[in-house]
Amino acid sequence: MTIRPIITYPDSRLREIAEPVTQFDASLRELTDDLLDTMRAAPGIGITASHIGVAKRVTVLELSPDASVKIYINPEIIWASENMIRHQEGSVSMPGVVDEVERHAAVHIRYQDLDGKAHIEESEGLLAVCHQHEIDQMNGIFWIQRLSRLKRDRLIKRFEKLQRR
Repeated sequence: MTIRPIITYPDSRLREIAEPVTQFDASLRELTDDLLDTMRAAPGIGITASHIGVAKRVTVLELSPDASVKIYINPEIIWASENMIRHQEGSVSMPGVVDEVERHAAVHIRYQDLDGKAHIEESEGLLAVCHQHEIDQMNGIFWIQRLSRLKRDRLIKRFEKLQRR
């Protein structure tokens, strides 16, 4: 297991659409182990392979230190509630800045596990927010694109200032 370098905003690889995983093998398990180590070191509660420059549809979540690690291969949203919630979001690729983003309060996702077996999971609250955030990232949508232009510009300036320090 290795902590891999995280690419930072505005790297163009964060706008790439990740490719579906087709090989469920030891290299996929190694990638998810590396993602978990990298996410914990960042620190963060979610990470995609895109965050380390690997354009594959893989994400790892660990919402708290006592929560179980969740690994999603090729996740996609198959249903979203009409109810919306606002939640503080940030990214391991843009450390030090957060803002409120509006998301669906509940979603259902279809995904595969490390063996390629298909699953459907229902989520709400923070887990639903994380599912949407990470699936957006794999679709080339960086989280700040969900903000108004004014908020986005202010956040980018704040991030640039932090990077100069």
